[in-house]
Amino acid sequence: MRTLTRRTALKHLPTLAVTLAAALTGTSAFAWTDKPIKLIVPAPAGGTMDVVARILAEQLSSDLKQPVIVDNKPGAGGALAVQAMNAAPPDGQTLMVTASNVITEIPHVMKTAFDPLKDIRPVATLARAGIVLVGAPGLPPDFKGLIAYLKANPGKLSFASYSAGTSSHYAGMILNQKAGLDLTHVPFAGSPPALQQVMGGQIAIMFDGIVTSLPQIRGNKVQPYAVAAKTRSHHLPDVPTTAELGYPELDFSNWLGTVVSANVPADLVEKISAATLKAASSPKVRDRLVAAGFEPNTPLSPAELAKSVRADYERNAAIVKAFNIQLNQ
Repeated sequence: MRTLTRRTALKHLPTLAVTLAAALTGTSAFAWTDKPIKLIVPAPAGGTMDVVARILAEQLSSDLKQPVIVDNKPGAGGALAVQAMNAAPPDGQTLMVTASNVITEIPHVMKTAFDPLKDIRPVATLARAGIVLVGAPGLPPDFKGLIAYLKANPGKLSFASYSAGTSSHYAGMILNQKAGLDLTHVPFAGSPPALQQVMGGQIAIMFDGIVTSLPQIRGNKVQPYAVAAKTRSHHLPDVPTTAELGYPELDFSNWLGTVVSANVPADLVEKISAATLKAASSPKVRDRLVAAGFEPNTPLSPAELAKSVRADYERNAAIVKAFNIQLNQ
């Protein structure tokens, strides 16, 4: 082994200092910036997206040794948040934490001032939120019995959704058709008021987010019948999937993650993606998200995520057309 002489050490002192500083501060290839970062959220404080954004902000701030500020900009189907993100310099300092339905569902049923496939660049996923078919407490306890009951009461019962033009609505329409039911759709402004009607028996069923339904399921206030997916939920392992029950078309979930302006350079997007996925994979973040009702994250590269977004967007467009779901002017 070669001895490090005083002359050699002095010659390499700047490099050694940078290396030591990096080790001490924890900076690495994951640190794409040395400035404060803003996370824009297209929802009010306290909502699902806001909760995820604040969990991410705390971990990113710790990883990057920079302040990470959460900026809530709800309204206009996510358009206000997207406009704010795209108005910022494309330097990677401004990101948006969103649920995928802001990109893949809402633009089909609401006029928005952005093109979700051209103005937004997906970066990384943090977690996934599934949906579950729930029903009023007094209904039959199993899926087969539920369908028989619904069929025996044509035109008399209804299904709720947490908003028109969302996967909650799509799933209900598909079940209605595929199972030969005659249910009336009743949309609500969010899950809580819809769940209240289901819990009270005024509305028979709804497809709701697992995150919001889980406390009601655990409290025996609603009955879970099926998870709208091909694989069982981490949170509801005893509840069958719609695929198991003969309805493979009912496969819906939203990812929550980060996106940036389409003007952000691809190489910078890759760095932001690496940092975001590193934060999402930390045990602290993963445990907090799972405890909140989300499914464990499936990491995707920006290219893979962009492909997934396009596929979901096109699929939802076909559903909107097939069921004549009207644009909300």
